Amino acid sequence: MKIAFIGLGNMGGPMAHNLHKAGHEVRAFDLSQPARDKLAADGVPIAADAKAAVQGAEVVITMLPASQHVEGLFLGAGDLLAQLPAGTLIIDCSTIAAATSRKVAEAAKAKGVAFIDAPVSGGTGGAIAGTLTFMVGGDTADLERARPVLEKMGANIFHAGAVGAGQTAKICNNMLLGILMAGTSEAIALGVANGLDPKVLSEIMRRSSGGNWALEKYNPYPGVMETAPASKRYAGGFGTDLMLKDLGLAQENAMAVKAATPLGGMARNLYAVHSLAGHGAEDFSSVIKMMQKKA
Repeated sequence: MKIAFIGLGNMGGPMAHNLHKAGHEVRAFDLSQPARDKLAADGVPIAADAKAAVQGAEVVITMLPASQHVEGLFLGAGDLLAQLPAGTLIIDCSTIAAATSRKVAEAAKAKGVAFIDAPVSGGTGGAIAGTLTFMVGGDTADLERARPVLEKMGANIFHAGAVGAGQTAKICNNMLLGILMAGTSEAIALGVANGLDPKVLSEIMRRSSGGNWALEKYNPYPGVMETAPASKRYAGGFGTDLMLKDLGLAQENAMAVKAATPLGGMARNLYAVHSLAGHGAEDFSSVIKMMQKKA
């Protein structure tokens, strides 16, 4: 299948590479030269720009940072939607506002172009291993058309509902993730302040009622889990500013539907303070630094 892949960051790059390894005819693009060079070194053809990437593509996949980038690419200065013939399928894997997904989908439908929102969970490790979870919003027929492509990048595919539902499911998930990472960090920092070994404490909590994904896969304390960003000076992974963006989306949505999300609001404020302290580019698990006793 001929696939255009736009957005080759920590998540998009490995996803595009997995599609290439699976035998799909992938043509990729990113504004970042290092991102383009890294994927080119893996043998993936790189286009000169986004418009060149989509020429002849049956499927267009995007993995971009925020709502304004997706809207700008398809409907704004990028005007990419105008380049796509009827029958093309757009799979947007970005995490953006559900309203933006619906806006782009409506414009696409008017042109005979199919659109699904398919944000992901699983982190950079899942992107590399091809074990991501996709939360899909869109028509069932469009999802079934996308499924053979998604299966090469992920292990779990959930149909959340109509266009935009995937985004709503994703912000609910990431709001919970931000909350549990802050809570896990606070608990580990408390134990360490009392002289406990962080590895021992983490294992106790992992096997007890406080067990959660952070303790299983993404421990925030350096040296506890070799594969976690915490053990790599919080490099790579999922940035604090990206978590802050997603928590902001959750709060915007909560206000729109008049839902109470007090812990989500508190978590957003924590990550905002952490970002302002200069940690925005670090992995979001670095929020533990806020809780640690200064030497």
